[in-house]
Amino acid sequence: MKHRVSLIFLLALAASVSGQPLSEKKIDRLTERVMKEFNVPGIAVAVVKDDRVVHMKGYGVRSVATGEKTDEHTLFAIASNTKAFTSAALGILVDEGKLRWDTKVTEIIPGFRLYNSYVTEDFNIRDLLTHRSGMGLGAGDLMGWPDSADFTTAEIIHNLRYLKQTSPFRTRYDYDNMLYIVAGEVVARVSGQSWEEFVESRIMEPLGMTESAASFKRIKDRSNITDAHVPVDGKLQVVPKQEAKRHNSVGGIYSNVSDMSKWVMMQLNGGSAAGRIFSAETHREMWTPQTVRPVGRGGPYRTNFAFYGLGWNLSDINGYMLVSHTGGHSGIVTQVTMLPELKLGIIVFTNQEEVSAFTAITNSIIDGYLGIRNYDWVSGLKARMLQQQAVAKEITDRVWSTVEAKRNGSSAGVDTGDFEGTYSDVWFGDVIISKEKGSLRFRSLKSPRMRGEMFHYTANTFIVKWDDRSFNADAFAVFTLDREGQPVSFTMEAISPMTDFSFDFQDLLLKRKPENK
Repeated sequence: MKHRVSLIFLLALAASVSGQPLSEKKIDRLTERVMKEFNVPGIAVAVVKDDRVVHMKGYGVRSVATGEKTDEHTLFAIASNTKAFTSAALGILVDEGKLRWDTKVTEIIPGFRLYNSYVTEDFNIRDLLTHRSGMGLGAGDLMGWPDSADFTTAEIIHNLRYLKQTSPFRTRYDYDNMLYIVAGEVVARVSGQSWEEFVESRIMEPLGMTESAASFKRIKDRSNITDAHVPVDGKLQVVPKQEAKRHNSVGGIYSNVSDMSKWVMMQLNGGSAAGRIFSAETHREMWTPQTVRPVGRGGPYRTNFAFYGLGWNLSDINGYMLVSHTGGHSGIVTQVTMLPELKLGIIVFTNQEEVSAFTAITNSIIDGYLGIRNYDWVSGLKARMLQQQAVAKEITDRVWSTVEAKRNGSSAGVDTGDFEGTYSDVWFGDVIISKEKGSLRFRSLKSPRMRGEMFHYTANTFIVKWDDRSFNADAFAVFTLDREGQPVSFTMEAISPMTDFSFDFQDLLLKRKPENK
């Protein structure tokens, strides 16, 4: 019996020390390599293990324009990593008995409507957070992307009723942003505070996240904020910071790896950190599978399941539970990852939008703790990125060569003036198509940055080339004609398969408005 106990102990000990965590120097070398391979100017990394920070550092520069250094206190837009804060805010209200996860949304917001009346009536707080509404991927995102747009919260909530279902309610995972705006409004109406005030006072302040803010406007010290960068024609370009006007509960928080390490340690401790932020029961609920996601398989990992919880992705790798989320704004992407059984948390913020960068760093660090050797995430992800870019370039080059041929030939006879006018979509508002200096132009009234030149492609199809080349989202505009050959409406579709899903052109139906005579 004594021999058996000793053997079990030795086996357990061997298992616990099988991994060789990356040293500070190895993380340094890894991050520097990632910045070079993926053309990222600045990255911040933090690793927490067993309730303490074991690595925290900034790398590179926070702006190619100024050359100022990135450090552990540099603020990044954490984007959709905000969603877990919104879930936590609702969880606090559940703890206080002011809400239930199954409270109907219409009980809090009577004017809330979705396309289907049954779905509207049965839609609850849990549904707001779990990407299973039946609306398509990124539905309605153009009300807040690529800029903050000019939609009020009331308009956004009202316009949700026009977004058609693409799948039955609660049957399919399709990532959604707009319903987190509704979730933020629920927090405000139930608590009597704005979502921003609630998150700062009930979550950030108790955790000591003193440098963070629930929105860009609320940042007290702006001396150390990263710029956002997008590669345009192979050269990094600083792009405007996304300063959300209405949708902070979706992705508005600004934070740094120093503050976010406190958030992660609290999560790894079940909602407690020098006092309880939310109950252990609420914490379990947030980490309980709600919506089935497709299982991704890549690299050396064995993954058996994938779900979405309440503001968190839930899966497993090699038998360990993995809790994570990513976030993306134009020119900034972030990732928060936890392996609860190892009391391990990894935070990676980057100021360029190539997701392979944070994936390579996070997974390499995980590999060290799991004892996985000899897998080169940087090389593997670089190869995949180049392949995806090559496919996208082939598609877009083919389209633009057709446009160029038309400009030099047959399309000279196309009367583009027939297509001028004001077109309106029920949720996106008015788009004006007009001639300016001999060219056909597209201009959105509610999303001011969405403007560009239009080129004839084939028959009744045009291409919209956005003035802001950082979008990487040129699109087809396909017109429907009446019996007299006059345009009556048009739909849109992204050209490149790498276009961000938040450019949800496919959800638009722009109908021509009658001219005032």
